Amino acid sequence: MFEIIKSGGWLMLPILLCSVAVIAICIERLWTLNPQRIAPRTLLGDVWGWLKSNQVNADKLTELRDSSPLGKIFAAGLSNSRHGREIMKDSIEETASQVVHELERFLGALGTIAAVAPLIGLLGTVIGMIQVFTAIMLEGTGNAGVLAGGISQALITTAAGLTVAIPALMAHKYFQRRVDTIVVTMEQEAVKLVDALHSDRKIENAA
Repeated sequence: MFEIIKSGGWLMLPILLCSVAVIAICIERLWTLNPQRIAPRTLLGDVWGWLKSNQVNADKLTELRDSSPLGKIFAAGLSNSRHGREIMKDSIEETASQVVHELERFLGALGTIAAVAPLIGLLGTVIGMIQVFTAIMLEGTGNAGVLAGGISQALITTAAGLTVAIPALMAHKYFQRRVDTIVVTMEQEAVKLVDALHSDRKIENAA
């Protein structure tokens, strides 16, 4: 394996760094983007119970804000619920935008790696072919070792770049889909809370 990497030339180094970054980002996002940790199913019921028993105070809001990203959104809405429906919705939307930004952390880097890794491999291919044609001009076609070295570098860097880019692209799409699903869930829960406080609708499945 080391010999294959070595024969790919110096451009294998950034490709290897990209592969390490992809692995690290995937592990971190798998841990972070846990739907139950971000938007606990029982949280809305707990908050509704606090409201019915008049337990919502500064300490409860702090506890709620620190419990989860959805709790942070709920806390922002509850803090401004007395100012009316529209103010409460605005505060929820503002906080939700910050939460979504945090959920999408590193996804841009993952997408960039998916786009850049094949280009690095292509650059290795171009450099390898330049070496081949240079060797042909200087030594003719008789030195098979030099020609094979350039062709080998061209093929290895291309393959390595694609090997990194394909999983990175798949992971980017997967995590983006997971974020979208979590965001929809949080929106639904936030709407239920707003409607429960500022309309005749009741929270369904709150328990």
